[in-house]
Amino acid sequence: MRIVAALSPLLVAALSFLTVLPPLAQAQGPAFPVRPLRLVLPFPPGGPTDMLGRALAARLGEQFGQPVTVDNRPGAGGNLGLELTSKAPADGYTMVLSSPLISISPSLYSKLNYDPFKDLAPVSLVAVIQNILVVHPSVPARTLPELIKYARANPGKLNYSSGGVGTTGHLAAELLNSLMKIRTVHVPYKGSAQAMVGLISGETDMLIMAAPVAGPHVKAGKLRGIATLSERRAPAAPGVPTAQESGIQGFEVPIWYGVLAPTGVPREIIARLNAEIVKAMASPDMRDKLSSAGIEPQTMSPEQFGEFIRSEAVRYGRVIREAGIKGE
Repeated sequence: MRIVAALSPLLVAALSFLTVLPPLAQAQGPAFPVRPLRLVLPFPPGGPTDMLGRALAARLGEQFGQPVTVDNRPGAGGNLGLELTSKAPADGYTMVLSSPLISISPSLYSKLNYDPFKDLAPVSLVAVIQNILVVHPSVPARTLPELIKYARANPGKLNYSSGGVGTTGHLAAELLNSLMKIRTVHVPYKGSAQAMVGLISGETDMLIMAAPVAGPHVKAGKLRGIATLSERRAPAAPGVPTAQESGIQGFEVPIWYGVLAPTGVPREIIARLNAEIVKAMASPDMRDKLSSAGIEPQTMSPEQFGEFIRSEAVRYGRVIREAGIKGE
């Protein structure tokens, strides 16, 4: 009797604690993450998407205390990786690193096996790479206004290479055609590396390419830099003025990258993913590593990134319709 009496206050206290515990645990939600995560890359190994994706995955793995596995899933012009992610469990453990592809595909392809705006949830913008317009040295133009003047005087004579139909290089050149009311001819190659070889060899006249890739060729005198398609000059090609500096407004076409997850991932997990990505991209070692490769870290809230994706879809959609571009 005395033992029971002595324990009763402790028992009452313990029971009181237990009645509080379930709501508290429920309010905090389950721990995340408790197992490895996956970052899908829609393009083959070796390109800027792969480099950026692997750097981000490694950094997030350190921050989460769980491995973030890189899963290269090229195919269907990059849409395979987006489709696979859209059909993954909506638990936050699968993400995809997309280029402007997610904004381009709805207008480029008549049928997709996923809805970019309904099946994927924006998490954050991650980084931007500046594009520059370069020409073969044989082209009689040293500035963007001179190039436009020559193209107007010789409609259809200039051609431009790209890494394929629907790439940012292709659409950027068509945007210039639309803005300046000129006509240049598209010569698609099977990849940006082949497009660059085609330009250097003189098979084509001009090309819009990532500044870190084209910059060394400009410096070596193999190509002539005409304009940077961004609001400021590219570190990889500081001598190439922006289109705006050359008097051409609205000709800004960077290559951007952002992370998305399957629609339905709980808001608190999306917020956690966003916070960790912002932290990763702000770290000095990450910024130094990417900046040396010409990649500029940039982040947004999920809401801002969603609005940005839709605004880019409107911009690219207009170019695709005016040029009559169809996906291959």
